[in-house]
Amino acid sequence: MHIAPRGLSRRDALKLAGAAGLAGIVTAYPGRRAFAASAPPLDLAVERTRITIDGETSDAIAIGGSIPAPTLRWREGDEVVVRVTNRLDEPTSIHWHGLLIQGVMDGAPGFNGFQPIMPGQTYTYRFKLRQAGTYWYHSHSAAQEQEGMYGAIVIEPADRDPVRADRDYVVLLSDHTPEAPEAVLRKLKVSEGYYNDNKRTLMDFFRDAGRDGLGATLRDRLDWGEMRMDATDLADVTGYRFLVNGKGPGDNWTALFKPGERVRLRIVNGSAMTIFDVRIPGLPMTVVAADGQNVVPVKVDEFRFGVGETYDVIVMPTGDKPFTFFAEPIDRTGFARATIATRQGMEGVIPERRPRAVLTMADMGMAHGGMDHGSMPGMNHGSMAGMDHGKMPGMNHGSMTGGSAAGREQAVGWADAGTPPGARALSYADLKSFSKTRDLRAPAHEIEVRLTGMMSRYIWTLNGEKFDEGAPIRVAYGDRVRIRFVNTTMMAHPMHLHGMFVELENGQTDRMPKKHVVLVPPGQTASVQLTADEPGEWPFHCHLLYHMASGMMTRFIVEPKTASL
Repeated sequence: MHIAPRGLSRRDALKLAGAAGLAGIVTAYPGRRAFAASAPPLDLAVERTRITIDGETSDAIAIGGSIPAPTLRWREGDEVVVRVTNRLDEPTSIHWHGLLIQGVMDGAPGFNGFQPIMPGQTYTYRFKLRQAGTYWYHSHSAAQEQEGMYGAIVIEPADRDPVRADRDYVVLLSDHTPEAPEAVLRKLKVSEGYYNDNKRTLMDFFRDAGRDGLGATLRDRLDWGEMRMDATDLADVTGYRFLVNGKGPGDNWTALFKPGERVRLRIVNGSAMTIFDVRIPGLPMTVVAADGQNVVPVKVDEFRFGVGETYDVIVMPTGDKPFTFFAEPIDRTGFARATIATRQGMEGVIPERRPRAVLTMADMGMAHGGMDHGSMPGMNHGSMAGMDHGKMPGMNHGSMTGGSAAGREQAVGWADAGTPPGARALSYADLKSFSKTRDLRAPAHEIEVRLTGMMSRYIWTLNGEKFDEGAPIRVAYGDRVRIRFVNTTMMAHPMHLHGMFVELENGQTDRMPKKHVVLVPPGQTASVQLTADEPGEWPFHCHLLYHMASGMMTRFIVEPKTASL
């Protein structure tokens, strides 16, 4: 294991590694630890601990003695050996999110022959790195991920990195609650709106009536009441503390730079339940990678990303002044912040908070005049015929109908992030793979996956079935398929397929971006293509932790080469 001194630039750290001998050495860029990628094996212990956030301490679980877990910096082509020892009094596991590896090494209990690591046991993960980029690892047992079991992975390319940077930082966003995860889920089961403290009031009714008219406002309230839903229910759980690399806003995690340097930020959404809007006021970001895969650079001012997604951005700060990295959850119940500065102790200005959005019937894919409430038990709204999903407007936060929420008391619609006029928010449509799509075959068949649920009982399902109550999805090895997500709910769902990348259908032809998580907005559809070239039985689920725990998962089976459907 080699740890570079703090404050070294990426270039100097690489020089130091070269001087020490490159075999088996991985450098640590400023601010994080690193471990050897080949021999000797890496040992990580999972154990109970305490975490202190802005002076408040609560229970947690650590991997490798820290929260987040140590950032693992490896190199493409290396063989990785990681021994994980379980010091808990319950089973555990580690899933290597986004990595292309043998099924049993994927780390999801009950899939591909992998069994949970029992108390006192040590399990050895061994796999060869077949890719480069930014990924992460976390528990796939119970709700341990919520308690602190997550960390980042950085895999350097075997050849020259096309992205040039002088400094390189991981920025891992997460959410933490002092409540036990089991208690959180129990409260959601008892009352699905338990954590929704922002329900609309009589004053909101009068305000809306003055803006939209009494008749329209009455129809809106009746529609929501008949569905037993609430237009302010953007997130299921509130009361979170939002962290950057395990630090609260007051702890002010800081990334250092020298004016004129190119700084790479590897931004990971490692939260359990939080969709974030990210910006650095006064400092544009150039997105260079999505979910670990290089994309054609695109300059933006902000972006929204779901649980499990990662974006690599390049920023070029100038002057001897601090910049604030600012991430707000979409329900605006707090914020995470860090500072990009020339020296420790500097603090940037905390930007003005954005307004919380109120959902509309459009977020359900419906218009007032054509709604059929009789076929809407709970949250399962059938096929939502008539929806127009061609351009995925739910992911374009800079051009939403109704204008920006900046300076307004209310944002309207899930996708209204409050982007100010003239600023650019990243859209999925902006993503273009840096390399050409290898498999240009047209999909042989389409698989429709309806994202469904019953909010009144807090049951979340795929195609109306809870995990292992319905038939798994089966495809033949080598098949080219299209997966069409149809979100019939009022919640956005970050859909994650283990074992493979999917290619997002976003208007590109031969450069569709590769993703391992696709955020599907409420009431909308999204489609991806997939070459089923990784045989195995893979988890396919919503990455909102309590949605997965409540049933929103299935098995995606790629039959071996010798098998047929």
